[in-house]
Formats: sequence, C-alpha cells, structure tokens
Amino acid sequence: MNTPEALNDGIFKASSAALSLWQNIRTYSFDSMPISIPSLRSIARFILGLAQVTLLPSNNAVSGFQTASCPNAQLSCHNTTAVTDLCCFNAPGGQLLQTQFWDTNPVAGPTNSWTIHGLWPDHCDGSYSQFCDENRQYTNITQILQQYGATSLLDYMNQYWVSNDGSDESFWEHEWGKHGTCISTFDTSCYTDYQTGQEVVDFFNATVNLFKTLDSYSFLAAAGITPSSSQTYTKAQIQSALNVNGLYAVFQCTDSTQLDEIYYFFDVRGSVQTGTLVPEPAGMVYASHIVFHLSTSADICDV
Repeated sequence: MNTPEALNDGIFKASSAALSLWQNIRTYSFDSMPISIPSLRSIARFILGLAQVTLLPSNNAVSGFQTASCPNAQLSCHNTTAVTDLCCFNAPGGQLLQTQFWDTNPVAGPTNSWTIHGLWPDHCDGSYSQFCDENRQYTNITQILQQYGATSLLDYMNQYWVSNDGSDESFWEHEWGKHGTCISTFDTSCYTDYQTGQEVVDFFNATVNLFKTLDSYSFLAAAGITPSSSQTYTKAQIQSALNVNGLYAVFQCTDSTQLDEIYYFFDVRGSVQTGTLVPEPAGMVYASHIVFHLSTSADICDV
C-alpha cells in the first residue's frame, strides 16, 4: 500500500505533464455555475499506479482503559448550570470540531479521501483554549501508541493523518499538545489506575473513529462535486453536499476559490471516550468562530 511519502515520490518522478494534471485535478474550485462531472481521481490513480485504500475496522485500538462512569450525562454546551464533574462533561471546550485537509501543494494523503487535521475542543461561544497542560506535551506519540499495542490505529494514521510540511510525528504531537490536552475528559484524573499515555491513545482513537464516519470525499462526489482544474462549484452546492444526515459543516478555502479544509461541529453527551457525539446545528456563533480561526473573513469562500 502506498504511503503519502511514496505518493509524493511518484509525483516528483512523473512527467511534467502528468504532474500538472495531478495538481490540477486535486483542486476543488468555485464559481456561480452548478456543475456535475464524473470523478477524475481515476486518472491520477492510473498515472501514479495507486491502489485504493481499505478502511480499517473502527475498533482499532487497545480497549480496557477504565474511565469515569457517566450515567445520565448532560450534553455539552446545553447546560443551564455549572457542571463540576468534567470527566463526564466536556468543558470549557464543549464543542468539538473534527477538521479535515485537502492538501494540494504539496500533495498529502490518499487520492480518494480527505485527511485528518485534528479534533478541536472549542468553547461554546466559539473561542478556545490551547496547550492546556505543559506537563503532557508528549514528544513520543508513535512510541506511546506502540506501547499500548495500537498498531492498527498507527497504521491508519500513517495513511490518513499526514503532514504536508513536516513529519507526521511532529504534526501529531502538535495536535495532541495544543488541542488534546484541552479536552477535559482526557484529564489523567478521569482514569482509574492511570498509566502515562492512556489518554493519548484515547484521543487519537476517538479522532480517527469520528473521521471514519465523515467521508467528505464521498459526500461531495455523491453531489457531483469532484476535484477539477476546469469545473467550478458554488458555495451553496458545497454546503448542501456536506450537510448530510444532520451534519453541520463549515469549510475554508485558499485564496477564496479553492476548497482545502472542512470543519464538522459536534457537542458531546458524556465523555469523549465513551459518550455520544451530537451534530451541532447551524448558528451565528459558528460563522463568527470560523472567522476567528482564520486570518481574514475572505478565506470563507464567499463567492
């Protein structure tokens, strides 16, 4: 099975014409005309000799970590009074964003799937905390996953949670240190007989399992939206394609024309480890939140 590194090697070894075609067909572009075209990914797969990647089973990490029992758990961001048990109620980062990349410069990830950016615990008002525990800024994510036997999880991450500007390990360390440490139900006090790194396994497992339910490439393709250097799509088309099955998504573009990142919004009933994620409906706070995360409001593909 081809790794992202092998994919990039193949691109650089391809002819200039093939490289140009590959870069072009990885682009989702926007315009005012609704377009429905067949997928061009098969062309890229033919050029680079790629095989289709098979998803792993969702239960892909070692189970058995004992965490807090959460009967009658409340839904985050919906409480009317303060909740003290933050092992069963995710706060203050009660709103989870599962974020995904579509990298084209340079290319990273499979040809028929978006890739994982992270799992972000934002406050219910759209603000967020970061780097919440300096004592758990781990620099050995791969080693921790291997220690707990989460090899299939690690294999999946090596395919779908990849960096386009550095090592995958450093990317994972950043996502855990900046965001994972701010998910209250991953606090070490929430584990019975806690052993170092158990919460790291749970964080990456939870992120991967959620990502597997959010197949953005298929959502878009089902609406006739596929990467192209010539066909364009409206913001309304993209939004309609992503907001399926009760999901709520917001997306980001490069230079206001090329789709490159998607954010799915959820609240949590109970802990992130064992609870239920509930898609969060649209609201003004989320539009404001995306502007807050990006450098300018123009990056929201307002076309």
